[in-house]
Amino acid sequence: MSGVAMYTSVQAGGTDERVMQHAPLVKRIAYHLLSRLPDSVQVDDLIQAGMLGLLEAIKNYDASQGASFDTYAGIRIRGAMLDEVRRSDWTPRSVHKKSRMVSDAIRIIENQTGREARDVDVAEYLGITIDEYNHILQDSSSCRVFSVEELSEDGDQYLDEASNQQEEPADGLSREGFQQALANAIMSLPERERLVISLYYNEELNLREIGEILNVSESRVSQISTQAVLRLRSRLSEWISD
Repeated sequence: MSGVAMYTSVQAGGTDERVMQHAPLVKRIAYHLLSRLPDSVQVDDLIQAGMLGLLEAIKNYDASQGASFDTYAGIRIRGAMLDEVRRSDWTPRSVHKKSRMVSDAIRIIENQTGREARDVDVAEYLGITIDEYNHILQDSSSCRVFSVEELSEDGDQYLDEASNQQEEPADGLSREGFQQALANAIMSLPERERLVISLYYNEELNLREIGEILNVSESRVSQISTQAVLRLRSRLSEWISD
């Protein structure tokens, strides 16, 4: 549904005030995401997509589900912005392929050793230098959104597809189950990766601010964040299909 059509459909419900009230949330999320995106992405495009997400949230919000409107709206706004970025994804296939290679390598190493896969372990497994490995992380983080939100959406898509293929949902196959698995996976991340994820998503700091806290460059923070998400993807492989 177009923005005009959606706005018209919800306007009768007195949403003007709610739109104005939450417009700053859309702008804040847009600028927060912008720090992780390619230079070709314009903040105005993110804000426009986010406003559509806000209108959709206003139309579909169900208070009986337990989540507050702000929480629900934030999820829908981020999702709409990520969808907009994916539609214009120009990432070479080779970057996606190398990202999957890293995720697979992390899973194999951790399954074999029973410990966290370090960057040097992954580089050695892939037969590349640590500089080449860091370059893969940088390409991945600068070319496409690598985020916890994306993992969550991928998990939801997997659950929807699996449920649609069966008359009854499989035992334990639920969004609550995936979200709990994601939360557990985040808690089990190496300390520095977990700290970066927490500062970025919970404290809503940008990469420069996180770099100042860790005393590293913005690009290094980006690499750590991307490695964290690839590690989460490897640990949630049974929920997510690439």
